[in-house]
Amino acid sequence: FGVEAADAAGMTASLAAGEVVTLPSVGLFADGAAVKTVGSETFRLCQKYVDGMVTVDTDQICNAIKLAYNDARVILEPAGALAVAGLKKYIEENNISGSTFVAITSGANMDFNRLRVVSERADDSERTLQITIPETPGSFRAMYSKIWPRNVTEFSYRYESNQEANGKKLL
Repeated sequence: FGVEAADAAGMTASLAAGEVVTLPSVGLFADGAAVKTVGSETFRLCQKYVDGMVTVDTDQICNAIKLAYNDARVILEPAGALAVAGLKKYIEENNISGSTFVAITSGANMDFNRLRVVSERADDSERTLQITIPETPGSFRAMYSKIWPRNVTEFSYRYESNQEANGKKLL
């Protein structure tokens, strides 16, 4: 199987079309594997040898980077984590257990600033919500009672008018 980022799935589209296609645009999170047009020789080989394609989103790639770090203390770049993300998705979607699989990883071209983004997106225990609450005493407490027992770890507040306040909270 092959794995691509969902926002740069040129091989997936080409194999489905039976010919090399050019994507109008590609996402750049997994920039080491993001091309608008796949190579003709690569396409020929994939047609012949690849049984199927799996696409993964940015959050799944971040989760794979975290998984590789937690398991082997290896920090993969996003393109290098595609195999882990795809394998995990394939196993979960097909409810496979008791089998052995190998994901071939590569690349450690990870800059320090990107690690923060990866860490935030890989952590599925938190959610960011943007809300509007009335500008009256007790409004935050009333909103919080709706999400209890989850913790609010961060709350950004912007006063808009006497009637309502806009907030962004991290759960």
